[in-house]
Amino acid sequence: MGKMLLHTCCGPCSIYCVEKLKQMNIQFELLWYNPNIHLYKEYEARRDTLIELYQNTDIKVNILDEYGLIDFCRNVANKEKERCTYCYTKRLEQTAKYAKENGFDSICTTLFVSPYQNHELIKKIGEKICKKYELKFEYIDFREGFRQGQNKARELGIYMQKYCGCIYSEQDRYQKQIEKDKERFLN
Repeated sequence: MGKMLLHTCCGPCSIYCVEKLKQMNIQFELLWYNPNIHLYKEYEARRDTLIELYQNTDIKVNILDEYGLIDFCRNVANKEKERCTYCYTKRLEQTAKYAKENGFDSICTTLFVSPYQNHELIKKIGEKICKKYELKFEYIDFREGFRQGQNKARELGIYMQKYCGCIYSEQDRYQKQIEKDKERFLN
């Protein structure tokens, strides 16, 4: 199979994926590239948690540190329903570029551990991008280990995010409360 670069969205989501890739005897490294995560303190917490999680292990974590609020907002303003497509494309494009420049043969993403992500869209985007970079896009459905990874993260006491990452998903997290408050204050 060669060497894989695993795009990593956060520490908790990486736990099961890393275990699974080790079981599959796949040689891999992690890549942090997530300019979609907002606000900055959230971005910082996720990045630093990932670094701390693997700092005393044999897992190499590559960091492309780009907090991208302005670029993100410019690209999704008035296109909020397409924000995930933009987000997946931006992160997988950079992952493929880094992989090609650094001798990897394939890429994958920890987004595939989440039952909340659009696996088919990620797969379609990843395959298209990898074709351009002459890489293999590996679709590995890690969802079976989602709860296991979450439980392990809780055991380790590491930071666990409460929303996908962008400011829109942060709003989605509170949407029911927003509606309740609106109703309460309008009556």
